Amino acid sequence: MTFVILQPCCNDASCADVCPVDCIHPTPDEPEFMRAEMLHIDPDTCIDCGACVDECPVDAIRADHEIDAEQDVYLEINADYFRAHPIRSTEYTSPTPTWKNTDFTGRRIAVVGSGPAAFYAAIELATVRGIEIDIYDRLLTPYGLVRAGVAPDHPETKAVTELFRAVARTKSVHVHLGIEIGTDVTHEELMAHHDAAVYATGASGERTLDIPGEELPGSHAATEFVAWYNGHPDFADRTFDFSSRRAVVIGNGNVALDLARILTADPEELAHTDIADHALDALRHSNIREVLVLGRRGPAQAKFTNPELIALSNSTAVDLVAHPLDVDTAAAMDAEVESSNADLSVKLALVRRLTDRYTVSTEPDRESTRKIVLRFCTSPVAIEGTTSVSGIQLVRNVLRISEDGSLCAEATGDTETVDTSLVLRSVGYRGRAIAGVPFDATRGVVPNDDGRVIDASERVVPGVYVAGWIKRGPTGVIGTNRKCARETVHHLLEDIASGSIRHTPTGREELDAMLFRKAPDALDFTDWLAIDAAEIAAGTTSSRPRIKFVDQDAMRSVALRHRSERY
Repeated sequence: MTFVILQPCCNDASCADVCPVDCIHPTPDEPEFMRAEMLHIDPDTCIDCGACVDECPVDAIRADHEIDAEQDVYLEINADYFRAHPIRSTEYTSPTPTWKNTDFTGRRIAVVGSGPAAFYAAIELATVRGIEIDIYDRLLTPYGLVRAGVAPDHPETKAVTELFRAVARTKSVHVHLGIEIGTDVTHEELMAHHDAAVYATGASGERTLDIPGEELPGSHAATEFVAWYNGHPDFADRTFDFSSRRAVVIGNGNVALDLARILTADPEELAHTDIADHALDALRHSNIREVLVLGRRGPAQAKFTNPELIALSNSTAVDLVAHPLDVDTAAAMDAEVESSNADLSVKLALVRRLTDRYTVSTEPDRESTRKIVLRFCTSPVAIEGTTSVSGIQLVRNVLRISEDGSLCAEATGDTETVDTSLVLRSVGYRGRAIAGVPFDATRGVVPNDDGRVIDASERVVPGVYVAGWIKRGPTGVIGTNRKCARETVHHLLEDIASGSIRHTPTGREELDAMLFRKAPDALDFTDWLAIDAAEIAAGTTSSRPRIKFVDQDAMRSVALRHRSERY
């Protein structure tokens, strides 16, 4: 018997840490880790101990005899990975960090943000005796995109919050919710009360297409739609036009597949998830039955991962198909990369199977079936409409090798116009600037050297660090942030040990007084636990995991009522 990692894999790599025979790869020490879609278990090396099963934070590991027929493909993916990456014996030992014998007593570190990167940074810091950690988030709810970004029909992915909850409840960690750094508390004020700050604020901005009609009502950024259906308070009042039978999603990453899946899902199935009530009500009245997902290049360059495509293709609730002509257009270029990359080989095989379904999906007796159509080598030219979106003009592309050797999409004269009332632009996230902290507006990140923030002259800014998407851009999955945060925190600890970070002279009482003066309505983690319990209790009566609060005042009322009962 061996174990197999399945679709919910978060790339946390805690499973690799506990494996006694080093059979889980890629590990964080291997170059391909930051690009990996998921981790893999070598069936020839696995000794059946089950340590990885116990450690996995998202319950993504199963014994091979426990998987069903639809999951057999993961056995193939595992085998392909180890054929391309045979395990080589190594006796490498990590050097002892220079800070291991340093006394960190009384050191206080601010972590700005409460998503995965922030909590992984806090986890690393909390293992160091003597350090105090203060986590700040402008929202009254923690966990960042795990709460406000992960699709409601992927509850297993959200299980990682149990790990975050555990560290938030340790004595050395203080969580402050409802405090925006850069607005309620300035960066300078933050630094006056902390030895160092780790900014892990993510990438909540969106990239633009720069095409005509992009700003028409009915054209929305993916960030807006995702936040709306996940109950983000800033987006609860948004409206979306579901009056036409077709929606168009521009971009083909995992987020794009999430959008398409939510738009075509049976609302009664969504009613058993933690989707926001306002979104569930709107989707119950939706006319949308088809979603086009557009990619400007071929299947080999698609940003969605194999596990997401596999899960969606196995759904019986929607027809997932790929346009045969688009796949044929990219075939020559795809063949060149297929033989050299196991993940791409699997992806291309999956997409080709989806072209076989295309003709069947267009038959008259399937008109009422919900459908997702993957389009490749197709770009938007303009979003059409006068007062709102009425259609989108598309152009077919051919793929060329540019002079620098990169693959580019070149528009042809072959265009078409598709009727739709809803266009969702899923073309990438970008970070937002924080007042008082350097920012690279071109890349949408805080400029840094392996997590140490640098200024316009490329000098290190003492005591200021970054982790997660604001550090490296919007790449990787939840667990990728663990390695990223660990790298940043180790540099921070090295800098304290070397004396390059000064020791803040203020104590806990001064910090608490400043925070109360600046943000008297802020909540702590105990307050959040009361809100969390109220959401879960509200969901119990309707067999849902929770019913989310989207109103900030309602959240504060729950927290204050709990405080009065507590005291």
